[in-house]
Amino acid sequence: MEEKDAVAALAALAQAARLRVFRALVGAGPQGLTPTALAETLAVPASTLSFHLKELMHAGLVSVQREGRNLIYRPEFGQMNALLSYLTAHCCQGQPCDCGPSAVDCDLVDKEPS
Repeated sequence: MEEKDAVAALAALAQAARLRVFRALVGAGPQGLTPTALAETLAVPASTLSFHLKELMHAGLVSVQREGRNLIYRPEFGQMNALLSYLTAHCCQGQPCDCGPSAVDCDLVDKEPS
């Protein structure tokens, strides 16, 4: 992934409604969701949803396919994983490490900064 692609993806996700839409699609998995199902699940008006889906598609995070009379929106897991890889490519200066969610120091979680 190139820097410009990462910036476009992060910009698309840097809006609360779009982030909710993307997370709902990821939760639905490869079968995806129709705009009607998304609108009902997220309580987003259809016109607003259409705008957000277009932005996510422009960033390559979502694809659409017509199935009969329905449009099915699906998450693009390859692009999502490419973004995650881009963000973590230089983790720990290339040294082996365990930086996954389980590596969080439990003593630091839920504490106020000093």
